[in-house]
Amino acid sequence: MLRAGFAAIRVELGVEEDHEPEALAEAEAAALAPTGAGRADLRDVPFVTLDPPGSTDLDQAMHLARDGAGYRVRYAIADTAVFVRPGGPLDRAAHRRVMTVYCPDTRVALYPSVLSEHAASLRAGHDRPAVVWTLRLGADGGVLDVAVERAVVRSRAQLDYPTEQRRLDAGVPADDPLALLSEIGSRRVALERARGGVSLGRPEQEVVQTPDGGWALSFRAPLPIEDHNAQISLMTGMAAAAIMLEAGVGVLRTMPTAQPHDLARLRRQALALGVPWPRGADYATVLRDVDHARPQGAAFLAAATGLFRGAAWTPFDGARPIDAGHGAVGAAYAHVTAPLRRLVDRYGLEVCLAAHAGRPVPEWVRAALPAIGDTMAGGARRSAAVDRACTDLVEAVALAPRVGEDFSGVVLDERTVQLDEPAVVARLEQDHLAEGDVVRVRLVAADPATRTVRFRHVPADAPGTDAVEVGRAT
Repeated sequence: MLRAGFAAIRVELGVEEDHEPEALAEAEAAALAPTGAGRADLRDVPFVTLDPPGSTDLDQAMHLARDGAGYRVRYAIADTAVFVRPGGPLDRAAHRRVMTVYCPDTRVALYPSVLSEHAASLRAGHDRPAVVWTLRLGADGGVLDVAVERAVVRSRAQLDYPTEQRRLDAGVPADDPLALLSEIGSRRVALERARGGVSLGRPEQEVVQTPDGGWALSFRAPLPIEDHNAQISLMTGMAAAAIMLEAGVGVLRTMPTAQPHDLARLRRQALALGVPWPRGADYATVLRDVDHARPQGAAFLAAATGLFRGAAWTPFDGARPIDAGHGAVGAAYAHVTAPLRRLVDRYGLEVCLAAHAGRPVPEWVRAALPAIGDTMAGGARRSAAVDRACTDLVEAVALAPRVGEDFSGVVLDERTVQLDEPAVVARLEQDHLAEGDVVRVRLVAADPATRTVRFRHVPADAPGTDAVEVGRAT
């Protein structure tokens, strides 16, 4: 039932599962063509990849080393541009797909698997074309120098987050690559704090496959190693943005800074929830110190998501964007580290390669820039809709046999309750419950056909009448 439901969602939301024959033919031919000409040979550098278990579309490989009192980071990024002919069938298909769409039962890739999982993927033991960033860092993790070039690389190992986190927790030598990642990542987090950047670190609801082949709901917080790995990507994206702004052409990932009225509201919510907000502390500091495990902390983090609105991809060619920064990053930032999964990264990388080498940006890149922001926004909306619909379906199927049961949860905001078990986020029809309260709700309906679930709040002293909606309710 769920597999059929996931497939129906993809059809409903216009997700193209199969690549058209012309695009497949171009990808297959490109996968066989030589890609090493005119590149630096960095195959002797012991790059490794670090991803979720079982990943096959490997965009990034890294090599970390000490450099005097500081560090040298080499970050190899899959070079999709060498496989995609501008304006050809594969390029046109990528502009329709925009980004890889992840569903519980499958991954609908931006590019055909012959590229995304094989010829372009930085899989261990294979020579691969890559765009390699070399970043020299000071002792505090600050970037001192940046270079970017095309190269041939060969990853030595495919690492995964859970395994490497366990290894780190058990203790590794100081010169181990993962120890260096932790060291550099921690320094980059400190710099992020200093510039006012923030990451919520809020546990995310996700659909996971069970050992019996079914699906279940869970809340998962990122591992420390994931945060440190993300800091390498953020650092590279900031370096790319600086190159683009200096060159006067590119595409930034932008987001407005938190508005005063939103911050004032968040302060009131902190007061109501008993979340400490020391005098003089900014919101980024407060968010980092929140206890995620407390119901009041979870409610506060949910409320804080209201600060992060208005994210966009902002192209420019000539005049610098009026709002060039990213409010959560705390700096100008660009997407350049996931070209196998996001369309825009291919263009950002080409701008940086040209600008760093002092060459004109290719005309095919400049021609695509004016529309790339809207194209990316449309693809992101579709991907988010697929993710929400699949989660709604799993919620409805998982809860259908449990109609009439009571559940415990915490009120996240004036319209949302997060259940303890299963991992369901329920929306309130009426906004009268207090944030941070632990409440009891009764399941009164679960309909997989409409992907909706209905709960009713059960007051401590009497049956209630306020319904809680999950799924398609707003």
